[in-house]
Amino acid sequence: MLQVSPAAALETSAGEVEITPVVAGLDMPWGFDFLPGGGVLVTEKEGRLLLVRNGEATELAGLPEIEVTGQGGLLDVLVPGDFAESREIFMTYAKAQTERGAGTAVLRAVLPEGAETLAEVRTIFEMTPGSSGGRHFGSRLVEGPQDTLFVTIGDRGEGAAAQDLSRHNGSVLRLHRDGTFPQDNPFVETEGAQPEIWSYGHRNPQGAALDGAGRLWVAEHGARGGDEVNLIEKGINYGWPVISYGTHYSGAQIGEGTEKEGMAQPETYWDPSIAPSGMVFLQGSAFPDWEGDALVGSLKFDFISRLSGDPLAEVERIEAPETGRVRDVDQGPDGAIWFLSETEGTLYRMLPSEQDG
Repeated sequence: MLQVSPAAALETSAGEVEITPVVAGLDMPWGFDFLPGGGVLVTEKEGRLLLVRNGEATELAGLPEIEVTGQGGLLDVLVPGDFAESREIFMTYAKAQTERGAGTAVLRAVLPEGAETLAEVRTIFEMTPGSSGGRHFGSRLVEGPQDTLFVTIGDRGEGAAAQDLSRHNGSVLRLHRDGTFPQDNPFVETEGAQPEIWSYGHRNPQGAALDGAGRLWVAEHGARGGDEVNLIEKGINYGWPVISYGTHYSGAQIGEGTEKEGMAQPETYWDPSIAPSGMVFLQGSAFPDWEGDALVGSLKFDFISRLSGDPLAEVERIEAPETGRVRDVDQGPDGAIWFLSETEGTLYRMLPSEQDG
């Protein structure tokens, strides 16, 4: 990894903050999560999983073959809350499929203490045949209650598939940690439906997080305009591509308009699109003025969006030279805001200036 630069100061509504690089020299970073004891796992889309400690990154071996195509590759990583006991980690990635191109898959592995090679590596889920295109893998992972995982799947560039319950395209899934589906998922008894589906009618959800009340939210890409933030509920249809607040890139109307009976409305939307990515809800005392607010990274306009209120809506844009194409954002065990800049190839840590260090 390259040597990192000094901390930078930035004025925000919470006062002056300092943005400190943690590790630089990353190549197309996509996701990260925290290990107990201070380590951080970082994925690079081209297929590397890195363990970062004290500003140094070590590549971990043992991953399966990753299909690097368009927006696909090695994507999100999740360290569950019981990692200290289970040593389990989970990742999403693009997996080659013999029938049609590539699809989003979920990987489970064990990271033995002190090891640099993953053990017990197993793909626990892969979507129904995806697409030969390289778009819209979705791919955020969120730990749910009772040993479940929420997984976001994009429509893979086939909008109509997001309304087809026989396919996983354009959906939020709920899985057990062994890849099986919970029996109380909403479509288990629906003939022809994929039993892993929790909600559907999504375009390309690249941000997902639980709020302080344990509710699941996603931030998803629209087309030309119409990026959405949705509060996810069991069995709900979120409308894509029948309804949307965006238009096709040609300017043509999408579907039937902006609303339809039986399809949920977004909590908020962006027009023009910001290309939202990673998402987190802030808790704790590090940022008291932002307690309970959501942060969402923007890939298109190089900032972190802060959303607040009921309904949730954008109230601030946190923008600095370091916030180029923010691919993922999270809150660390230290209360700091951490984020990945794809443009800078760097993982950063942000805290109010008087708290930093």
